[in-house]
Amino acid sequence: MASAKISRPGQPKARLSRDIVLAKALELVDAEGLDALTMRCLGQELGRDPMSLYRYAENRAALLDGVAELVLDQLSINAGDPDWKAQLRVLAHDLRRLALQHPNVVPLLVTRPLSTPLGLRPLGTLRPLEQILSLLVAAGFEPADALHVYRAYYGFLYGHILNELQEYVVDPEENEVLLRLGLHRLPAKEFPRLRALAPALAEYDGGMELDQGLTILLSGLEAQLSRPVARSGA
Repeated sequence: MASAKISRPGQPKARLSRDIVLAKALELVDAEGLDALTMRCLGQELGRDPMSLYRYAENRAALLDGVAELVLDQLSINAGDPDWKAQLRVLAHDLRRLALQHPNVVPLLVTRPLSTPLGLRPLGTLRPLEQILSLLVAAGFEPADALHVYRAYYGFLYGHILNELQEYVVDPEENEVLLRLGLHRLPAKEFPRLRALAPALAEYDGGMELDQGLTILLSGLEAQLSRPVARSGA
């Protein structure tokens, strides 16, 4: 549970702003998870009456959207760069870095948008989509094809991030990889391949795995761009 902040008697409180409120909300999510983010807990963290926070976020859902926007705002895309593959590669590594820094925010980025129609989502969560579409159209993709590329790209990227975040290590100090990953708990007869892959699983390098996947994906997309494609209504 978040601890209340105690102000000294007579000490004026700092003026709040939406940026300050959202930054504290992100700190709370990082420390205690999404369930801890309530107006009451956030008010305690800020040393304010929870009711005063409603001028900065109309409800908890707006707080969650604001936290997602705050994280995504750290992404930078140069839509005018002719090297679209380099831009998508940099963006992928930046998003992975943010996900590892703020793992509790990842559900807001991956699953929460699914419950909201596209045009009703917070503008900050849509800007990466607009920028990537602009990047791809400038590179020569037809707008509809650019949308397909975006979907394939983010589908791969979010899948990678979710997979990397679940690569939990049970005991990082343990030298024996079966014990370090907890694979010794799996029945040997039912999971022989997983147990045999313990050394490879223990040496998982998320950045390298991401680069390898991006190379495959972007090479395929580049090949699609370089050849004429028959257009149809399908």
